[in-house]
Amino acid sequence: MNLRHLCGGSTSLFRRIQSYQLSFSSSSSMADLKSTFLNVYSILKSELLHDPSFEFTDESRLWVDRMLDYNVPGGKLNRGLSVVDSFKLLKEGNDMTEEEIFLSCALGWCIEWLQAYFLVLDDIMDNSVTRRGQPCWFRVPKVGMVAINDGILLRNHIHRILKKHFRGKPCYVDLVDLFNEVELQTACGQMIDLITTFEGEKDLSRYSLPIHRRIVQYKTAYYSFYLPVACALLMAGENLENHTDVKNVLVDMGIYFQVQDDYLDCFADAETLGKIGTDIEDFKCSWLVVKALERCNEEQTKILYENYGKVDPSNVAKVKELYKELDLEGVFMEYERKSYEKLTGVIEAHQSKAIQAVLKSFLAKIYKRQK
Repeated sequence: MNLRHLCGGSTSLFRRIQSYQLSFSSSSSMADLKSTFLNVYSILKSELLHDPSFEFTDESRLWVDRMLDYNVPGGKLNRGLSVVDSFKLLKEGNDMTEEEIFLSCALGWCIEWLQAYFLVLDDIMDNSVTRRGQPCWFRVPKVGMVAINDGILLRNHIHRILKKHFRGKPCYVDLVDLFNEVELQTACGQMIDLITTFEGEKDLSRYSLPIHRRIVQYKTAYYSFYLPVACALLMAGENLENHTDVKNVLVDMGIYFQVQDDYLDCFADAETLGKIGTDIEDFKCSWLVVKALERCNEEQTKILYENYGKVDPSNVAKVKELYKELDLEGVFMEYERKSYEKLTGVIEAHQSKAIQAVLKSFLAKIYKRQK
């Protein structure tokens, strides 16, 4: 299939893609990949703003344009870029065609759209103030609860992109099923997180390691770790039912990643981390508080119950002091060592060198990270 066909016969879109020079080889740098990836965002956004299923007015088109730029491309883009990176590794040294570059980028952006949809609604549920260093979308003047509908739009855009660029391809139905399933899993993870502690009912006895694992597995691991690789596998013509072992490794990696996040929230330098951790004040079901509950004696448990979830700095300081007393830094270091050894062993036992490379690439990005 040539590039003009990829553009659905649109001469203007064909010229726009040509001008962006979508090229990416095995020797290309991460900067090249990100530049190409951002170019594809511009193309996909233009297509959505001229979607023939809706008669846009100038006002509505400007609204969606602004909403997309505010919410979709502002993060680190790790999930989306991982689709392209994983597919490139599955090619085992062969250069990607123009179509493969575009389609893998488009799938990556579908994940970034999914992330934006989750975050817009999550910020409303959590009554958050900032996101990625700027006010949450619903807090922007004249947005408010219109953000709920914007979240729904973001969700629907995913399937417009999939339909436009993958309909007629062997992987289309599997991609639609995959995105629907992962969206459901993530929503269920968010539900567990929200109902574990109802507003005004701060009860640490509800927190445990199995609860923490379930929240993280469903709320984070499936869409952040499994989904990018699953997209690359489907593009490569693989059957996901033959790769449940890959899913299991990536879910375990996602859980390890969240445990790191929980640890860094408390122990990392705020300047390095780029934010001030607030898990203690926010009464989060953090790995640290769960491990503390496992290790506390009666007196220490009392301190934890009296101080966890309170915003006063003196309460937070008492919790952090207790964490040090319980040597949770050491407990985490041992957890990280064992997790890395276990993940490495499982990855190296996989029969496919290409899939090994994909999984090792993911693990290398997160092992001993500082932010």
